[in-house]
Amino acid sequence: MLSQLLEARQLAPQLHLEFTKASDAANRAVMSDTDEGSAAAAEESRRARQTVEKNVARLQPLLQSLGFAEETGYLEEFKKGFDEYRRLDDEILPLAVENSNLKAQRLSFGPAREAADAFRTSLDAAVRSGASKDRCRDEVLATRAQAAVLEIQVLQAPHIAEPEDDVMTHIEEQMRAADRTAEQALEQLKAGLGPAGAPHLAAGAAALDRFQAVNKEIIALSRRNSNVRSLALSLGRKRTLTAYCDDRLQALEQALATHRFTATR
Repeated sequence: MLSQLLEARQLAPQLHLEFTKASDAANRAVMSDTDEGSAAAAEESRRARQTVEKNVARLQPLLQSLGFAEETGYLEEFKKGFDEYRRLDDEILPLAVENSNLKAQRLSFGPAREAADAFRTSLDAAVRSGASKDRCRDEVLATRAQAAVLEIQVLQAPHIAEPEDDVMTHIEEQMRAADRTAEQALEQLKAGLGPAGAPHLAAGAAALDRFQAVNKEIIALSRRNSNVRSLALSLGRKRTLTAYCDDRLQALEQALATHRFTATR
């Protein structure tokens, strides 16, 4: 019995440590800002969870053999909480690894911005070509088109961060309206500028096409909302489960520490 008690006292803190490792790694998977970091942390969490399950399988028969009803009860309560924790974790970790919101953010700061900058540069060059009889009108149209693209850029960030579908739909409606404004202004510029401005406007139209394509990709990724959803799940029910499981393991360790065996001759 003494050897069984000593083994149980060794296994209980090991179980607690591995559970803490699993929880910490899962949190890092959610918070990581790289695909590689999320994937590595998620795999670390899964390995620690497997060790937790193995330690539970070793500890349970020991407690039953020792006749420790209180400790067995704590372990059973942990197992029930951990079963729900594991099911929730299996939903969170794939979302964390997907990183759809982070990917949308990278597109917004990278290809979308580059296409928008190219659009503005092309329109400025077209107006400076001096081929139009109404320079003031052309400047107004170019500014209107550029402002419309800038508005879409500004709307990308709140769309990426937004958890609610209805709000995202409203943002997308604003984007489409700005998109139409940019296209209409570009068409009016084409009608007013002569052949000298045509190459610049063609480059501007191509840049706008690229921007629109990237923006569609951003919206699709943002709609997946994997980072937002994984964070919400981690801060909600999972946090409560983690605290409950941690409490049951602490109670188990404390209960095991109270047992004493007196050696006899």
